[in-house]
Amino acid sequence: ASISDSEMQSLSERLLSLDVNKACPGDLILNPQSLIPDSETGSPQDRSPQPLYSFVNEGVLFTKPTFSSFLKLLDNYSRFTGSAENFSSEQQGEQDSFLRAAVMGTALGKELYNFLFTKGYYSSEVEFIQDLKMMWFGLYSRGNGKLDSSGFEHVFSGEIKNSKVSGFHNWIRFYLLEKQGLLNYYSHSFDGPWTSYPDVLGLQFNWDGYYKQVGSAFIGSSPEFDLAVYSLCFIARPGKACRLSLGGKPIAIQTYTWTNSFYGNGKKFIASAYPISP
Repeated sequence: ASISDSEMQSLSERLLSLDVNKACPGDLILNPQSLIPDSETGSPQDRSPQPLYSFVNEGVLFTKPTFSSFLKLLDNYSRFTGSAENFSSEQQGEQDSFLRAAVMGTALGKELYNFLFTKGYYSSEVEFIQDLKMMWFGLYSRGNGKLDSSGFEHVFSGEIKNSKVSGFHNWIRFYLLEKQGLLNYYSHSFDGPWTSYPDVLGLQFNWDGYYKQVGSAFIGSSPEFDLAVYSLCFIARPGKACRLSLGGKPIAIQTYTWTNSFYGNGKKFIASAYPISP
């Protein structure tokens, strides 16, 4: 069945209200420093001497099951396109554990499943999780004909393609690399209208030698929130601007479908997903 914009907006508000694992105000302290106009994002310049994250309450946030299962996925990838990805059975298990924790282990994930079930998209939780696993973790080729990429790697972990950062729309990954000294925050070109978390920022940064012009991301959201919102938009509004509502404020998500290869019965992999900064 078709899904109206108003149904999408009321669902996104419900998902937000159910995100009990997101950061509370004291869990994150940001230091955004330099705000630049869009016209200046093309010139890589470090306009912010301090890190973006002054404090993250890892002891509270990263011990939550969806966070801890998400963190295990981040070391499973080679960031350069053209270099093939191979998952061990242990890494396959990490993908399954994360999806089970995010979907069946949270009220937010169950809400998304129930909505899609009612709309006739899926007939069981098992089918839903299997489809998420294919659309997010299924491998396809961005370079050299190698199976070198996936929606999850592109969106949540980030890649290097043509000497630039490609994808990379996750605040947890950003924070961890910044903390390790591998990522240098330069500036932001957009700050969403939210005063609590999740907020949305459009970020400029250098990841170990490579620049990202605008990496927009939810800030302070749980991994299951990002997964749910991006999956919803990809399923209901593939390849389009997907209009949602968070805390009474409009937000749009852009998704892209991968069109060069398919899974199952002509189903499409996720090429990208991120908040559109106005």
